[in-house]
Amino acid sequence: MSRQTYRVCCCFQRRFNLTAAGPPSEIKSLFDRYSENGFMDVERLRRFLIEVQKEENATVGDAQAIIDGLRDPKRLNLFHHKGLQLDGFFKFLFGDANPPLSPSIGVHHDMTAPLSHYFIYTGHNSYLTGNQLSSDCSDVPIIQALQRGVRVIELDIWPNSAKDNVDVLHGRTLTTPVELIKCLKSIKDHAFSASEYPVVITLEDHLTPDLQAKAAEMITQTFGEMLFAPGSECLKEFPSPESLKKRIIISTKPPKEYLEGKEVKGIEDESQRGKDPADREAWGKEVPDIKAGIIGNAKDDVDEGMDNHDEEDPDDGDRKSQQIAAPEYRQLIAIHAGKGKGGLQDWLKVDPDKVRRLSLSEPELEKAVLTHGKEIVRFTQRNLLRVYPKGIRFDSSNYNPLIGWMHGAQMVAFNMQGYGRSLWLMHGMFKANGGCGYVKKPDFLLKVGPNNEVFDPNDTLPVKTTLKVTVYMGQGWHLDFHCTHFDAYSPPDFYARIGIAGVDADSVMKKTKTLEDNWTPAWNEEFEFPLTAPELAVLRIEVHEYDMSEKDDFGGQTCLPVSELRSGIRAVPLHSKKGEKYKSVKLLLRFEFV
Repeated sequence: MSRQTYRVCCCFQRRFNLTAAGPPSEIKSLFDRYSENGFMDVERLRRFLIEVQKEENATVGDAQAIIDGLRDPKRLNLFHHKGLQLDGFFKFLFGDANPPLSPSIGVHHDMTAPLSHYFIYTGHNSYLTGNQLSSDCSDVPIIQALQRGVRVIELDIWPNSAKDNVDVLHGRTLTTPVELIKCLKSIKDHAFSASEYPVVITLEDHLTPDLQAKAAEMITQTFGEMLFAPGSECLKEFPSPESLKKRIIISTKPPKEYLEGKEVKGIEDESQRGKDPADREAWGKEVPDIKAGIIGNAKDDVDEGMDNHDEEDPDDGDRKSQQIAAPEYRQLIAIHAGKGKGGLQDWLKVDPDKVRRLSLSEPELEKAVLTHGKEIVRFTQRNLLRVYPKGIRFDSSNYNPLIGWMHGAQMVAFNMQGYGRSLWLMHGMFKANGGCGYVKKPDFLLKVGPNNEVFDPNDTLPVKTTLKVTVYMGQGWHLDFHCTHFDAYSPPDFYARIGIAGVDADSVMKKTKTLEDNWTPAWNEEFEFPLTAPELAVLRIEVHEYDMSEKDDFGGQTCLPVSELRSGIRAVPLHSKKGEKYKSVKLLLRFEFV
């Protein structure tokens, strides 16, 4: 046991004991049940793994490997030849070898279905290093996204200042450009560093036909045989991720004439609007309630110019431009995009002879789901739907991804260079399926009934299961943070928030009590979460330090896909606001499905 000293004013000091974290009472009881004479031998540990941790296939060899991994020559008294003692058992439970998601399960979803049957890890304006108006464009955020497992990279391609080459930048803003060839080479070098499943490059094209030809040459020479280019005709059905391993796919609208004088409505108009003050919080406002968010945003966004302007919306010049466009560029487009003419009803028509990609802005989707929820579900059973952030998110913030996912949208495009609660959810969802960037959609979003009916997102499903979470304790802050990081005058006052992001019926956040002056809080509280759609549920965990006079301090977060949680007592590492894993900070939790 050590002591920490805090200075109060300039004359007084406060001293606090820093005690080592001990096992909670329930852990002690479990050890007593599965041990004999203070020792848990290999066979008893195997029984614990099967009965409490629900690892039904656990073997004596698995139990022996755990014991061998904990052996410490300097502390042989904890790891007697008879088996584990209490401290060793506690060290195992709170150790890196006992995570909440299985490290060995890897890719386990069926990867042989069409691309439209998967949620795909999707970036928006992937080349931006910061905000949408004045940050640098670079290949660095593209590399970082690919290394995290992102599978859809967006590039906005424009003529350079001399009109003789192709740059990537956010058009009509102060963002500094980066050369297209540099981005393409970085994609080639890093595309499959985290996953071998296909990378889709979505292009927002503002090029003249001669520069389209130049871009086509760059793409072809950079990717070579990695490129999946079936020809200029639309596909009749999307291939599977399995069949497209290690392939690069180009997706954009069919080429149109570049009109140099054409103004793109939006930036100038929107810059006068300012941004939502709630988006200014350092690590993101609370993820909005789905129904309230849809209705509220749909009303607010009726007149927003940029948000009603599709990034890939064709105009009246299309027919002429497609005749003069570079044919070698058109040949590269494997996934055709664009809305076509007409309104929402026409956009969502399902063509039995071809598949395509439709892009909707965040407010367009929010308005569409109010009247066409089932039509969106039906459309996304064969076709791809990409959703992108509304234009006034100049700070590169994000939105609630569940609105898209619960309607079957495969490409919910996020600004990966930012951070905040919505992005934490995105990170959590795509930890599933081995982190490969493709997550199979739930069966209820893919089924068609005998009368051609599909899932209605407005229906309330029956409860399928209940997740019970016991929050035992946390530790590691005193190792990763300075003693005055949270409070200049005393140890921190931690509390935990835990809840579900999912369909509206499942979404909720709950909170533990606040424990004062304690670096190793032991809350020992239990929470229950009835789940109607566990396949879409993400477990949200946050820790905060209570501050009476100011905004509570951030103490860590993580999001985990409920469908892949391992039952039993698990050590859950926490991450920073930016999603980086802390070295030492963890929570000890128990997960039970009842």
